Amino acid sequence: MAEHVLDMAKKCLQCKNPGCQKGCPIGTPIKDMINLLLQGNINKAGEMLFENNPLSVICSVVCPHENQCEGNCVLGIKSSSVKISNIENYISNYTLKLIDLKPKVKREGNIGIIGSGPAGITIALLLALEGYNITIFEAKNDIGGMLRYGIPEFRLPKDVLDKIKNRLEELGVIIRPNILVGSVITIEELFRDGFDALFIATGLWKPNKLNIKGESLGHVHYAIDYLREPGAYKLGNKVCIIGAGNVAMDVARTAIRKGSKEVTIMFRGGFENMTATKHEIEYAKLDGVKFELYKNPVEVTKEGIVYIKSKIVSDEDGERYIAVDDSKELFECDSIIAAVSQGPRTNIISTTKGIEVNEKGLPIVDEDGRTTKEGVFASGDVVTGAGTVVGAVKYSKQVAKAIDKYVTEKYENQVNKVD
Repeated sequence: MAEHVLDMAKKCLQCKNPGCQKGCPIGTPIKDMINLLLQGNINKAGEMLFENNPLSVICSVVCPHENQCEGNCVLGIKSSSVKISNIENYISNYTLKLIDLKPKVKREGNIGIIGSGPAGITIALLLALEGYNITIFEAKNDIGGMLRYGIPEFRLPKDVLDKIKNRLEELGVIIRPNILVGSVITIEELFRDGFDALFIATGLWKPNKLNIKGESLGHVHYAIDYLREPGAYKLGNKVCIIGAGNVAMDVARTAIRKGSKEVTIMFRGGFENMTATKHEIEYAKLDGVKFELYKNPVEVTKEGIVYIKSKIVSDEDGERYIAVDDSKELFECDSIIAAVSQGPRTNIISTTKGIEVNEKGLPIVDEDGRTTKEGVFASGDVVTGAGTVVGAVKYSKQVAKAIDKYVTEKYENQVNKVD
């Protein structure tokens, strides 16, 4: 692996205006990273990566690099681009245990973080390094959110999350697992008990339904539930996944690894209309996943999924999916898994006064993540809808600064009142 990474690093042209860095949503200093590695300063490279992106070790694995850094490498015009993701992951993974993470100073202020996905972990790391007392409230057994319970092990090894957890605990972060804020402890109770600011990063854990007849039958499941514990399901030999995003690809590839003989993705459009990245589609094909395209599910039966053929038309309202005709056909299968995105749970919103939401049920925030309730901030998928890990990190860095400023001013005002 090290030899491969070194060969890749030597391919870098050290462009004066590197397109790779411009293509990265968080502006990773790729040219400098490679320079430091080649100079033998891997620890300094790791520190630089962590400072820019606390989840560099994760993003280097799960980001759609073909659309970002690697897709903007000048070498990719005539040959293959530098495998920047491999280089970054090697450096980040190697140095994660070695980086000297210590708070700059010990500061007053208790901050509660609700949810430990990408946004929650990022905020926890940044504010713990600022010296605040941090408590993470996690609804599941362990930290990671969608990283742990929504991305399969073959795509993201979970030991990376365990390393991050160890670093959080070394910084003094308290982690409370299996606690659902809203249902058990409320926002008001957290403020009552001394928290100065709260950060909501609960993600999207409520699966969207297909909203078709037969969906309540026993052989219909939801992607987010399946990925959380695939071993609990007996899908049978023939499985049909409804959806076209990266989650659908993850479900299909997981089902094959768990023993299903024939796994098919059904979608109402074509490959060019899928939201999944080209790489993830190609990996699914390599694993033996089949595709039934331009077929729109309309009903579930005990025998399988009933569909009608569809096509895409364009008019003044944009592109739309319409039926080719009214004839229905049956696609036989043992199990059906809906992978048509997720929405937010309502356990916090329904038990808290003052947090306004939009038409999708997502908290309304300003550019710095402030909700409409004093002292409550939010970012990540629960604010933006389903997005990338690097997008959550980028926004959360900005929100961390706003929380820092809010808590600092709060204590300064208290001192001024005493004086």
